[in-house]
Amino acid sequence: MRSLSDAVHALDSGLADIRQQFHVPAGFADEVIAASAEAAQRSPGEHSDLTGWPFVTLDPAGSTDLDQAFHLERVGGDILLHYAIADVAWFVDEGGALDREAWERGATLYLPDGKAALYPPALAEGAASLLPDGPRPAVVFHIRVDGAGEARLDGATRAVILSRAKLAYESVAPADLPAEFDELARRIAAAEAGRGAAKIDPPEQVVEKDDGGYRLAFRPRLASERANAAMSLACNLAVAEAMLAAGTGLFRVMSEPDERAVKRLRHTAHAFALSWPPDQSLGAFARTLDADDPRHAAFMMAVRRAGGGADYVVHEPGVTPWHSAMAATYAHATAPLRRLADRYTVQTALAIANGRPVPDHVTEALSRLPEVMDRADGRSANIERAVVDLAEAVMLQGREGTVFSAEVVDDDEEATRIQLCEVAVLAKIKARGVQPGDEVRVKLVKADPVERLVQFERVG
Repeated sequence: MRSLSDAVHALDSGLADIRQQFHVPAGFADEVIAASAEAAQRSPGEHSDLTGWPFVTLDPAGSTDLDQAFHLERVGGDILLHYAIADVAWFVDEGGALDREAWERGATLYLPDGKAALYPPALAEGAASLLPDGPRPAVVFHIRVDGAGEARLDGATRAVILSRAKLAYESVAPADLPAEFDELARRIAAAEAGRGAAKIDPPEQVVEKDDGGYRLAFRPRLASERANAAMSLACNLAVAEAMLAAGTGLFRVMSEPDERAVKRLRHTAHAFALSWPPDQSLGAFARTLDADDPRHAAFMMAVRRAGGGADYVVHEPGVTPWHSAMAATYAHATAPLRRLADRYTVQTALAIANGRPVPDHVTEALSRLPEVMDRADGRSANIERAVVDLAEAVMLQGREGTVFSAEVVDDDEEATRIQLCEVAVLAKIKARGVQPGDEVRVKLVKADPVERLVQFERVG
């Protein structure tokens, strides 16, 4: 499913239906808008002055909700990553209108035709965003990355910073970046491989204008984007280890895919003519994939769909929270403008790094966040699945009667799951006497964007 054209605007109405079905907010109440306008006028009073440090941001060209800025320096054989995170807590009063709305939403929701933000634009794209149009309050995590790529939290500073440039993934040049940028990314990637972490970076689904309609395509992550993500990963790992050592915090956990899921993925790989050695783990195989290859990209999407998903958990004494895909203890701390939980993780790590008790309101919030964030993640996943179903139906509409080659990837009493070989579509059929791994031929009998449904039947 590399791309498709939507000249009749089937995506327009379909996306509107998805927004209504999943109660995607269309805007903010007047009291929330008023509270954000008032908060945007605040002047930082508890922050150190780091405006002399050469911070920059690196994001998609059109982004204005900038959570992170960075500055790098060498210290002996180590690289110090000074990672500035938007100080959202400075603007949001606990229990106020902004806070209540954020707890209701949990996270920013993304659809191809636009997002439903966690906070109003006055904050998310203005006063709290680390834009280069003036000083901004931030929490600066000082992350020491050694030669092997291991990251450690060296300290945290509540500070005012001044970004020097808003760099874009699509146009950034090496000369725009700190000299240590590529080496830092290399070290972090080496540490990932050493841990046995699975590297799954499927292309991002994008919608573009195309001759009066839309073109839906998949955009692989750029090298600059992957390197930028490595900095975020290093910060999140370092914060997680610091919280674990302190016996507090909120963590992300993920179980290993079960045996049946891995077996199903092996059949999917075979359907795409990918060579996955029988003695190689999913994580090791994933690290050999190239998102620029359509077959590899399609398999990455299948891995994402097959995963059980990650959960949020609060620290429990004697329990080490584990994220299988990261092969490490992991937390979310780097996107407070887009995830509610990150606001509290930032405050937790700030207190720990400075030898202070975690504020009571933060500790109390940590206990409530797993339910709120899991609900937000569930809604986001449901929306993503609905969008994929819609896109598949739009792509295949008009091809009813076409026969496709497919491979059986799973079979049970209720239905047989197939993976089309020509396009990255998973579907279910009724079939007898088939086993996972069998090749079959199926005919498309229905592709309905309104129902977000595709149906196939097996043919001889």
